[in-house]
Amino acid sequence: MARIGIRHETKSLHEARTPLTPEAVRSLITDHGVAVTVQASPVRAFSAADYKSAGASITDELSDCSVILGVKEIPAEMMERGKTYLFFSHTVKGQPENMPALKRLMELGCTLIDYERIVDEKDQRLVFFGRFAGLAGMIDALWALGRRLRYEGITSPFESVTPARLYNDLEHAKQEIGKVSEVIRNHGLPDAMTPFVCGFAGYGQVSQGAQEIYDLLPVKEVEPSELPDLPAEMRICYKVVFKEEHSVRRADASQPFDLQEYNRHPDRYESDFFRHVPHLTTLVNCIYWEPRYPRLITRDQFRQLYADGQPRLRVIADITCDINGSLACTTHATYPGNPIYVYNPVSGATCAGEAGTGPVVLAIDFLPAEIPIDSSHAFSAALEPFIPALANADFSRSLAESGLPPELARAVIVYRGKLTEPYHYIRDFIH
Repeated sequence: MARIGIRHETKSLHEARTPLTPEAVRSLITDHGVAVTVQASPVRAFSAADYKSAGASITDELSDCSVILGVKEIPAEMMERGKTYLFFSHTVKGQPENMPALKRLMELGCTLIDYERIVDEKDQRLVFFGRFAGLAGMIDALWALGRRLRYEGITSPFESVTPARLYNDLEHAKQEIGKVSEVIRNHGLPDAMTPFVCGFAGYGQVSQGAQEIYDLLPVKEVEPSELPDLPAEMRICYKVVFKEEHSVRRADASQPFDLQEYNRHPDRYESDFFRHVPHLTTLVNCIYWEPRYPRLITRDQFRQLYADGQPRLRVIADITCDINGSLACTTHATYPGNPIYVYNPVSGATCAGEAGTGPVVLAIDFLPAEIPIDSSHAFSAALEPFIPALANADFSRSLAESGLPPELARAVIVYRGKLTEPYHYIRDFIH
């Protein structure tokens, strides 16, 4: 049986998550006889003492572990020959910044199992942080909105909101936003920001998490078609959720929208999202995007939006954080210590903070790290059932004969140094 190692996250000083909590480790050791070693970490949300009490070994390095679990990308120089790694590699789109590490992993004859590709037979993800990205992203978006309004000289109830990482936990954040809700119910919003409309692009796990926070406010949900005629209600926070049919249209206008066709042939469609943007105060982007799909807002459209002065749109929370992706304003990722910048729609330049002409952009690429305890508990609960089979797998045999359950086998991008058949296309991105 393989010894499982849990690595210390190195991508950011703000990364406090863990793939397995002490409670999960205790269960694996006690109920399944799995040996676990935990690399010491000064930032992890759970202490070394918690893991030691659960029965794990605590060390500064993981040389005795043949299977190593992390959360974020592992630097190429930290990979060891022949080992099996589980983490979010961000390689399935051929992301150029991660190709050197993938190449090194292949050179070392390693195996890579990517959490993002642990799916069921219907291709539904089973192990993910998505909801927590939405939860943290919406909290930060409300904080950013308060900052932007204050810059404009507008006092609002959102000034009391802090970034998600500064709350004790998710429950604490919800309690504080509940207080904001009471202020809005009793005293209303400032005239200068009504009607207050928050739009959600997408409706999956990420969007549902973001809406869970927003729905703590006095919310009224409306349809996209209602946006042009919304009354300026002081005690209502409007919500609108955009699906594919609200965001794109058939290039051949004589043909109706068809979701299945759009997913198969997005080249037959063009963006139709911009018509909604002038009516939004805040946009929360939660869509999965690839270059073959139309963009939500292009640079030219941002320039058009701001041509006549400051529009209603104040904040864009790009939770998906696709750099130069569906939103032209997402030029780079930010970090919890410096989470927002203003995108200049004319020059395309950015300036950290909330001051300047253009939308405030929130683009943190690891938002669940801001609520590490809650997000780690949920992630660990989803991952733990797969660990006994992972520890018992025989990686000296072929992938089909290794004993990995099908959910993990589908997530193997590299097996003993070679790309598996479903991921052969990544070869074109490795140089």
